[in-house]
Amino acid sequence: MKKIFIVLTLFCFANSLFAQKTVEALKTWIERQETSGIETQKFASAAISQKEAELAATIVLQRKQTKLKNEWDSAVEKKKFVAGKYSMPFEYRIFGEKPVGGRSLYISMHGGGNTAPATNDGQWRNQMKLYAPDEGVYFVPRAAVNDWNMWFQPHVDTLFDMIIQTAVAALDVNPDRVYLMGYSAGGDGVYRLAPRLADRWAAASMMAGHPGDVSPLNLRNIGFMLWMGENDAAYNRNLEAVKFGKQLDSLYAEDSEGYVHETHIVGGKGHWMERADTAALLWMKKFRRNPCPSKIVWRQDDTPHESFYWLRVPVSEAQSGRQAIVEHSGNTFTVVKSDYTTLSIGLNDAMIDYDKPVKVTVNGKTVFHKKVKRTVASICKSIECQNFGNPVFYTYITVKTVGR
Repeated sequence: MKKIFIVLTLFCFANSLFAQKTVEALKTWIERQETSGIETQKFASAAISQKEAELAATIVLQRKQTKLKNEWDSAVEKKKFVAGKYSMPFEYRIFGEKPVGGRSLYISMHGGGNTAPATNDGQWRNQMKLYAPDEGVYFVPRAAVNDWNMWFQPHVDTLFDMIIQTAVAALDVNPDRVYLMGYSAGGDGVYRLAPRLADRWAAASMMAGHPGDVSPLNLRNIGFMLWMGENDAAYNRNLEAVKFGKQLDSLYAEDSEGYVHETHIVGGKGHWMERADTAALLWMKKFRRNPCPSKIVWRQDDTPHESFYWLRVPVSEAQSGRQAIVEHSGNTFTVVKSDYTTLSIGLNDAMIDYDKPVKVTVNGKTVFHKKVKRTVASICKSIECQNFGNPVFYTYITVKTVGR
């Protein structure tokens, strides 16, 4: 028995030394260059403990935070965020005392659309005065283009990610208390961006917008509110709001653990609701984002993405209309639906027990069932691919699914 104990002690000591060497190798690597390409290094694929994984994540995150703080300072100096040819001016105000855990962030989108730039400028200035949360950063961007769909063209996703990440890094915003709202054309944007970027939001509120052909499926894990004047008949906005609310009613009836929502049709009001919609701020603030929900319902729209919460799909297959539904309970993942040939699942210690095997089933068939390891490669991939402030995944597993 004594010999066995000595052998186990030596084994654990050797593993501890190796893990320390892995973390030191990571430090050396990122001091020389960015984390890209790290997956080719032998140390990056070695198994590490939870403690080492947390340390490795901290090292990489600190580097990213420094970079993001510099980006925020640059944006504030220029008073705009820039992504390629698109430039998004902004104004922001900070309300109240910073709570324990960090500030809230409200991104508020103005109205206007396909009209003269001066008109959209006026709508932007008006949006700055429309709402005042009792706490948080009230952030009002000016649309980068002057068009009817100015708030849901693809560049908006990139710019909003820049806004969220830099605000988390530089203003101590809590990434689980980020809210989206918008009026008129800004409401159009909420209809589109709330589902498309649902993994970024705690809650969202649409004011006086039009949904077009958007699907509410992705709204399962956030709070969603609709505000519409009873007489706002242009483009059938009022009728479409009622219709959208009923879709959410049906989804909630089928899945009452998600799709929390409220629909408010303000009697006697037209496009201007005389500030009745300001109640949305108090409603939204009750919600906190769940970054690792037990069920993901994901439908791609016209601006597809390769990741959503803890799921990733092949870039070549991220196409409009494709869907994935995956449920998670402990170490078991159940693929209910997949229009992809493969799905990648991000894991960490908050989601699974690493001492037990992970099981993935597709159509009732087990396609993966074994223990997994934490690696530096997965940590770097997670931090590189996910927004700053999102959970860091220590492991990725990829499984084949049925596909279309």
